[in-house]
Amino acid sequence: MSKVIADISMSLDGYVTARGVDLEHGLGIGGEAIHAWVLEEPRSPVDEAVLADSFERTGAVVMGRRLYDIVDGPHGWSDDVGYGHDQNQSAAPPCYVVTHEPPATVRLASRFRFVTDGVAAAIDQARAAAADKDVVVMGGANVIDQCLAAGLVDELRIHLSPLVVGGGTRLFALAGPTTLIQRQVTESPRATHLTYEVVREGDPR
Repeated sequence: MSKVIADISMSLDGYVTARGVDLEHGLGIGGEAIHAWVLEEPRSPVDEAVLADSFERTGAVVMGRRLYDIVDGPHGWSDDVGYGHDQNQSAAPPCYVVTHEPPATVRLASRFRFVTDGVAAAIDQARAAAADKDVVVMGGANVIDQCLAAGLVDELRIHLSPLVVGGGTRLFALAGPTTLIQRQVTESPRATHLTYEVVREGDPR
């Protein structure tokens, strides 16, 4: 059975973007460093394996409208870059965007579906599309927080970058108290890849 996985890169001081996020600076000013394990070449064998394995296991993606506006914007995704960064985009999974209202125009229309009735509905639609693969909630922080708060997440993956950015967008603003079980730690020079099982209230242990 597929899992719902919240997957995001984060600085050591708890930010998933730096300050100054806009369409020109999708990760904030200097925020690319949070994602150095993906963006900087050459990647370490550890980082390459983490990225490729996640891409292979993902059957559908959920994201928020703010993140969509950036990745479908003029400096966002392209024919060669998308979910999984530079993985084979012809095999990229569909993305379900949580939004109050679909945009009037969509640059990369084949990649996106729009869900207007909340995160739970987006997860349901993504799970149906993913078949036996995983649903990945890739961000932004608010959508991941909503999914955690609603008890929709099975697994949390944090790619912890060894830097302090001093401000930006924080994770866990909405989630509230959450019990996690650490399942895996994988290290590279650019990130510590952390995998946690999310314990839901009433789960047998």
